[in-house]
Amino acid sequence: MNFKKLSPFILSGLFVGLAATGVNAQATKPEDPAMKIYRETPPKINDLVHTKLDVRFDYKKRFLYGKEWVTLKPHFYPTDTLRLDAKGMDLKTIAIVKNGKNVPLKFRYDDSLTVAIQLDKVYHSTESYTIYIDYTAKPNQLHIKGSAAINDAKGLYFINPDGTEKDKPIQIWTQGETTGSSCWFPTIDLSEQKTTDEISMTVLNKYVTLSNGKLVSQKVNGDGTRTDTWKQDLPHSPYLFMMAVGDFKIYKDKWRDKEVSYYLEPKYAPYAKQIFGMTPELIEFYSKTLGVDYPWAKYSQIVVRDYVSGAMENTSATLHGEYVQETPRELIDANYDAGRSTIAHELFHQWFGDLVTAESWSNLTVNESFADFSEMLWAEHKYGQDEADSHSNDAMQNYLGSPDAKGKNLVRFHYVDKEDVFDVVTYQKGGRILNMLRNYLGKEAFYKGLGLYLKTNAYKEGEPHQLRLALEQVSGRDLTWFFNQWYYGAGHPELKISYKYDDATKTETVYLAQTQEGQTFKLPMAIDIYAGGKKNRYKVWMNDKADTLNFQSATKPDLVNVDADKTLLTKKTDDKTLDEFAFQYFNAPLFMDRLEAITFAGNHQSDKVGQKVMIAALKDKYYGLRIRAIRALNMSNDDIHNAALPVLVSLAQTDENTLVRAAALAKLGALKASGNMALFQQALTSQSYAVQAAALNAIALIDPAQSLTIAKGFEADNKGALSQAIVNTYALNGTSEQWPYIYKKYMDAGPQNKFGLTRSFAAMTGRVDKPEYAQQGISALKDLGIKYKQFGVGPFVTGLLTTIKGQREKLNDTASAKAADEAVKAVNDAK
Repeated sequence: MNFKKLSPFILSGLFVGLAATGVNAQATKPEDPAMKIYRETPPKINDLVHTKLDVRFDYKKRFLYGKEWVTLKPHFYPTDTLRLDAKGMDLKTIAIVKNGKNVPLKFRYDDSLTVAIQLDKVYHSTESYTIYIDYTAKPNQLHIKGSAAINDAKGLYFINPDGTEKDKPIQIWTQGETTGSSCWFPTIDLSEQKTTDEISMTVLNKYVTLSNGKLVSQKVNGDGTRTDTWKQDLPHSPYLFMMAVGDFKIYKDKWRDKEVSYYLEPKYAPYAKQIFGMTPELIEFYSKTLGVDYPWAKYSQIVVRDYVSGAMENTSATLHGEYVQETPRELIDANYDAGRSTIAHELFHQWFGDLVTAESWSNLTVNESFADFSEMLWAEHKYGQDEADSHSNDAMQNYLGSPDAKGKNLVRFHYVDKEDVFDVVTYQKGGRILNMLRNYLGKEAFYKGLGLYLKTNAYKEGEPHQLRLALEQVSGRDLTWFFNQWYYGAGHPELKISYKYDDATKTETVYLAQTQEGQTFKLPMAIDIYAGGKKNRYKVWMNDKADTLNFQSATKPDLVNVDADKTLLTKKTDDKTLDEFAFQYFNAPLFMDRLEAITFAGNHQSDKVGQKVMIAALKDKYYGLRIRAIRALNMSNDDIHNAALPVLVSLAQTDENTLVRAAALAKLGALKASGNMALFQQALTSQSYAVQAAALNAIALIDPAQSLTIAKGFEADNKGALSQAIVNTYALNGTSEQWPYIYKKYMDAGPQNKFGLTRSFAAMTGRVDKPEYAQQGISALKDLGIKYKQFGVGPFVTGLLTTIKGQREKLNDTASAKAADEAVKAVNDAK
């Protein structure tokens, strides 16, 4: 699962750590008694063998009518009982199948979550038995807690089932992780279980279906329905079961001799190849890199509405939220993080998570850390080292920026709720740990070890010890120290680095100090010393809290580059001079080398050396660093202004990357110089929404009246950044005339875009001259605060509402001020 795109969703632009990771903002309290509970891997009493389902749907009631034949066998010890997870169902019949007949069994269903079944006899591990269940699933009547990763957990979702929501398709889809599958069919809903399956779905003839495995039959019934049967011949975990039903267009691609297909809403079907077209190449790359071919019968990707997370790696049938469904104009501005990384992430799960599955949620790292790592791996292969390193650094900063993360182990045997494990530690930190391990072992040994782990544990469950053993077997190196430190320990090193050169002894001394509390980390690393026009590399280990390293150098080094491969997961304080950072920018090869230099130079723009770095960075080979440099420019400094201005104009007009052009336009717009008006007006003709948005925002600062006219002209066709720019323009300069448009745009927006629009929407709510409009806005903000309170947005929303209250009081709008006050209370009181 990639929940970064949800949050990468729910919280875009508001809480950087949460927005990029989906971390639950309600940090676990250390004193919570649940934290003292050891979360053991559940004992296996019965094993799933095969699951056969026959289901049909009641759109009006939001029910699923199901018949199930589930085959099991005792794991080891004889047993005459069976317990299945079955949440909130009507269980009409539970029977054992004997000679083709259903023999009723006694059962207890007291808590409406699990059903205890008395079998007809004692069964041994050499015997299998089949249970028949006739049941009704009622997902909309369930009240089950979600998480930051998955904001709902009812398993089966009816989208616009009555067709009452204009411009929204009618769909059905499922979400199994973590235990949502048992909301729509009885099962042993544990990741350690593996079962083959066969699912028959009876649907209206006009709809398309998708499930795991292959479509083996389609039977047209006489009542306007059709029954599709999908068969998954290889075992997988219950949480990876999936169904989807709706009006989808299918684009069929292929990888080797296997079908690769993309299911999209009809209006996006023409762009299927542009959205998902890299998939066959991805499958080939991962198969060759791992030495294990893609294991399933086919690979499908489907895009659905109102999805409760970012994406989900159901076996052979990944489900994506609608954010990945974009038009060519949107795709112009889509960088790697905007959808492509998620496509890579979910595909890697087909090996790490689906082929070999975490035996318990405590061991989720063997699923999600690998999928997070794979995002960097594909970027490195397809888009270059800079893109990969940028992506990896963003992930590391998300982890480092999460205050409670450093107290959590990667393998987590103590937690309040299993959903808490879906966080920056499991994802972003875990991905960086794998990158360190790859760097330490070398790529060839690392990938061969991953292949051995997959082959050894295929179609079974796994945990980090098995990964360690596979890597040790291949590399011949003991890795217990690494796994104890990074997998079974918490935190990260906080590394302070300083330097001294002794001209008399021709010795460069490097002082390393770990300043964090808690464990001391063993840190293998490379140190590059640049001196006399040459670079020498030294492989060293830091074994203690403080280490002193001495290197011979005939001249004072121009640069000592500690952690020269830039793979250490650390919060670093580096005592380099501006001259050394400048040398690093122009001579050290990696993205992080240049980023560190730009960051330092950005704080020293009054110095000629800092200016030289900043101006050079405007033309950096990587678009992300060009953007960072543009945004960091201090245009109030005359030297910077004079040197940067022509470069910014050139970038705004000709840079190959639209996001760079947009950043340059934004920086020029902030100057509020009317002399740039022609440049902004020309940019309005771009096909890029980001470029148009930057131009509109710039014009709004110079000529508000003109910006309103331009914004009006864009109302018919806008997405993403341009939508936000229109709302910003109306919020700053508009009147009640623009309120209906703003309100509809806000209410129709998906979670990511809605949070991007929230500040401007609140600003307009505070100043609009009609009280009824203000109260509409207050109500919308209240609903937002309540709906997403569990993700930590409550204080943000109540802060906006409090500001709005003050604004409405100044306008003598007591009714709206009272409504804002009541909305604050409602958000604060919400559970």
